[in-house]
Amino acid sequence: MYAAGDYVVCPGHGVGQVFDVEVKEVGGSSISFYIVKVIANGMTIMIPLDSKDGIRVLAQNAEIEQVFCLLSDHDITVDTSTWNRRHREYLAKIKTGSLIEIADVLRSLFLLKHRKALSFGERKMLELCKELLVKEIAISQGSEELCVSGRIEECFQ
Repeated sequence: MYAAGDYVVCPGHGVGQVFDVEVKEVGGSSISFYIVKVIANGMTIMIPLDSKDGIRVLAQNAEIEQVFCLLSDHDITVDTSTWNRRHREYLAKIKTGSLIEIADVLRSLFLLKHRKALSFGERKMLELCKELLVKEIAISQGSEELCVSGRIEECFQ
């Protein structure tokens, strides 16, 4: 159970802060919701307390180090299928909320960017992945976002 003030990750939205827990009447029954304010855009979302996929805790140092190891490993085959197919696959990974999956999408897009020009949608997705990673890692480790962003960039030098 999360308390007001706790930082959590909302898959697809990024890091948010639990603002409150409210009970709402839905379909004749009372359901408790976390009220979470997403840090990146200020959006407020309601997530049922009993939701398994709704929110998760911030990544710990071990998972963050896995992310940087993954980003530094460029010995992979980049998917060269059509853009819309890649987009669907990447979007599914982002929606899991897993830091590792998001890092995998970021790595794929960065490596693809060195082979060819990215489409507008791919550039936006690359920016989204980077922003999601930077925000979560910075808050989790108490670091500056610029430092985390620079560390991610170094993985692709």
